[in-house]
Amino acid sequence: MTTAEIRQRPVGELLRQWREHRRLSQLELSNQAEVSTRHLSFLETGRSAPSRDMVLHLADRLDVPLRERNTLLVAAGYAPVYTRTSLESPEMTQVRHAVRQILTGHDPYPAVVVDRYWNLLDANASASFLTTGAAEHLVGPGTNVLRLALHPDGMAPNIVNLGEWRAHLLSQLRRQVEAVADPELAQLYRELSAYPCADEEPDIELMPGPNNLIVPLRIRRCDVELSFFSTIATFGTPLDVTVAELVIESFFPADEVTRAFMTSL
Repeated sequence: MTTAEIRQRPVGELLRQWREHRRLSQLELSNQAEVSTRHLSFLETGRSAPSRDMVLHLADRLDVPLRERNTLLVAAGYAPVYTRTSLESPEMTQVRHAVRQILTGHDPYPAVVVDRYWNLLDANASASFLTTGAAEHLVGPGTNVLRLALHPDGMAPNIVNLGEWRAHLLSQLRRQVEAVADPELAQLYRELSAYPCADEEPDIELMPGPNNLIVPLRIRRCDVELSFFSTIATFGTPLDVTVAELVIESFFPADEVTRAFMTSL
C-alpha cells in the first residue's frame, strides 16, 4: 500500500491498523488508553468521530511516530500539529550545531547523519574513507547509506564479513519497517534483500558465537583489514518530524589495528 493510499483511508481504519500492527486487542488498547472498549470499537468502525485530543491520545498509546500522527489527524479532518522543519532552516540552527559537534568531535573515526529512509544528510571527514571506490551513482546527492553498503557496486566488495554485516543491516531495517509501517521503507527492504550475496548470512542475533559481543563491520582498505562497531544516537525529546527522524551513526574501532590505522590518517 502506498503512502497516498494510507492517507485516503478513514481514521478509524488507520487506528485499527495500528492497533493490529502493535498486536493489541481492543480490550488491551482500551485499558491502556483508559477508554471503553465500546467507544474504541465505534471509533474504529466509523460510528463515532474521534476528537483531535483522542486521536493524539490513542496515537501516543500506540507509539505511532510523529509523521504518522499527522496522517491520523488529517484523516480525522484536523490539521497536523507536528511541524516538519527543513534541517537548513534558521529554526534548526541549534540542532545543526549539536549534530555538527558530534560529527567533528568523532574524527578520526567515521560518523554519519541520516534521515528516516537512511539518506545521507551529513558526515564527518573520516566517513568518506569507508566509501572509497564506490560507484558514482551511489555516492552522489541523496546517497542512501544502506544501498551504498550492500550494493555490489558500493562498499559490498570490500566488506570482509559481507554476509554477517548484510544480515545485521537487513534485520535492523526489518525491525524499523515493523515499527513505523512505512511503505517506502518496506520497498527499500525488498530492494536490498534482492542484492546478490555469495556469503552465508548467519542469524547472529539469534545464535551469536562464543566470543561475539557485537557485530563488527570488517572492511579492506589499503591492504589492511579494519574492524568497526557502531552506535546510534537520536534526539531524546523531539516534537518536530525532522528532528524525530534524525539518526547519527558513529563508528568506533573494534581493535587496536583499526584504532592505530585511523589515528595515523
